[in-house]
Amino acid sequence: MLLYAWGEAGALERWRREAETAPSLDVLLATVLAQLVEQRLRVGLARGYQPEARAVAGIRGRIDFSRSLKTLEFERGRAFCRFHEFTSDIPRNRLVRAVLERLVAVGAFGPHPNHADALRRRLRRLLRDLDEITPIQPHVGALARETSGRNDGDYRLMLAICDLVLRRTMPTEEEGGKAGIGLDRDTLTLHRVFERFVAAYLQMHLDGWQVTPQKPLEWPTAERSLLMPGMQVDIVLHCMGSGRLIMIDTKFTPGSLVRTRFGGERFQSGHLYQMYAYLRSQEEQSPSYRSAEGVLLYPAASWHLSEKVEIQGHVLRVETLDLARPWIDVETDLQRAATGEVAMTS
Repeated sequence: MLLYAWGEAGALERWRREAETAPSLDVLLATVLAQLVEQRLRVGLARGYQPEARAVAGIRGRIDFSRSLKTLEFERGRAFCRFHEFTSDIPRNRLVRAVLERLVAVGAFGPHPNHADALRRRLRRLLRDLDEITPIQPHVGALARETSGRNDGDYRLMLAICDLVLRRTMPTEEEGGKAGIGLDRDTLTLHRVFERFVAAYLQMHLDGWQVTPQKPLEWPTAERSLLMPGMQVDIVLHCMGSGRLIMIDTKFTPGSLVRTRFGGERFQSGHLYQMYAYLRSQEEQSPSYRSAEGVLLYPAASWHLSEKVEIQGHVLRVETLDLARPWIDVETDLQRAATGEVAMTS
């Protein structure tokens, strides 16, 4: 799921064993990150030009005369210069080092102390190998500025792992200086991963369908108003042959049903209202939208559901996806949940 969400589905077989045997998400992330860093250290860390400003023997780049005179550098045969240096001490390597440090400090490495200690020792060895990289305080915003070249697939995956680790281990709002993993933050982070996974998988395997993630929707207002809230459905599927249109909204919540005060169970009303608004508000767009279907897709938790109702000409389905099943079953179940069709070509 993570590899699809990160756009690295081609590496699925490479990391299958780690995914199936890891006792916790932190173990999986730390193990994959460690392997990628070890591989990169063998071939050499990525390098780039970094701005430097320091006193050097001779002249390099631009001389800062004011600073050189103030610190008497010229008398020592030196000059304070500003220049660019080709080095491995670049932002992406600093982020990777910072995340390794974060994992050593707060990573939840499972119930087996010996295995957890061995993984921490492995991460500490990597930190010693990265001693030339400047330590920094990492934050999620820094990752948004990092890009990688077409030959840097390992860095794309490393930075994706760093992003997930940082989102899961940001300091809590509770008192004290400890960084921890909170349920609410985990839910928000994993919802993003789940949504990206579903979209990426369907884009890759759903033949004959146009798959549009993060599709913005327009309100059918007579006049445009800047005060109207935005509408955006997670995924829109459009069958190129039949014109069939399906809107999918992914939900990462503890359950797809809620208990009533009388002990019964019901669909989550807020989710139904949201999908109903998506379907009805777009009916003027085209015939496909007038008969569009809606799917609320949940990861399986307490309930396993595949329910269908028809509301004013729109079929609305509530589906669950059990991510704990064997991967081949997850693939089959996802395609069925998305389109309502049992057998499909991939």
